[in-house]
Amino acid sequence: MAGFCVERGADPVACAEPILDGTHRDLLDALEFACRWSAAGAGDELPKADEEIIDDALMARLGGEAHEALRLALAWCSVEQWQSPALAVLCRSTEVRRRHASALLPACRDLTAMERHDLKCLAYALAILDDEPLVVLHRPTRTGFEVRIGGIGDNFQLHTLLAHLLVGGGHLPGTPPSTESVRLAMDPEPAQGHTGAVATGAFELLAPDGERIWNEGLPDDIPVVEGHRLLVLDEPMYPRSWNADRFFPMLPGTAELTRVMSADEVQTWFAYTRWTS
Repeated sequence: MAGFCVERGADPVACAEPILDGTHRDLLDALEFACRWSAAGAGDELPKADEEIIDDALMARLGGEAHEALRLALAWCSVEQWQSPALAVLCRSTEVRRRHASALLPACRDLTAMERHDLKCLAYALAILDDEPLVVLHRPTRTGFEVRIGGIGDNFQLHTLLAHLLVGGGHLPGTPPSTESVRLAMDPEPAQGHTGAVATGAFELLAPDGERIWNEGLPDDIPVVEGHRLLVLDEPMYPRSWNADRFFPMLPGTAELTRVMSADEVQTWFAYTRWTS
């Protein structure tokens, strides 16, 4: 109910604590369920997340006090129900993300890795970076930029905003993204439904070691080097395009070019990559 109220305009900061405390509790209880299940029968596949599995045999397998075993089983079966209210507060307040995300993200990722729960949206929301410095190197031109990002839900959105800043701003060659795709990435007002707008790739996004940073991934995937996330842009390997609607409709992304680096600075940063010369 609190999440519903936030979606209708209630203060997300005021509502966040009970929602995210409950989310955290059930994430941890679901992980404990998995731990006990596996300990009682090594190699047994984890059960589906459905309350139909809760019976006397399952309770006995979990062990401990009956009320505790029931709590763990219910958490395993119902943890996904926290996703919608959690997103309601996480996607409407930077303060909420900063206060709660780091505690919840490891548990969310550990549970998601077990492939019994669909918590992708929650994991993505918890991993959002806010006011994050980013060093961007462009390999073909050996140029570099300092950028500050926030509220970006996935790397499709990041890709669009970097192309807007660097190609659209005249710093790099290429075709800038369409006005509509940039608007959809940044507009405080969410688009209503699927817009049909298309964004076109301008770069290959790479980690310092040359591994690809996937558009389907997150800015949080970009490695940290010397206290800054370090991203390398290269020529795209092949043409690609995608739906320009942002991953979280209620959350506008921001990207600001704070500085163009000197040639010496660029060379220093390239020394941390596979393209040292």
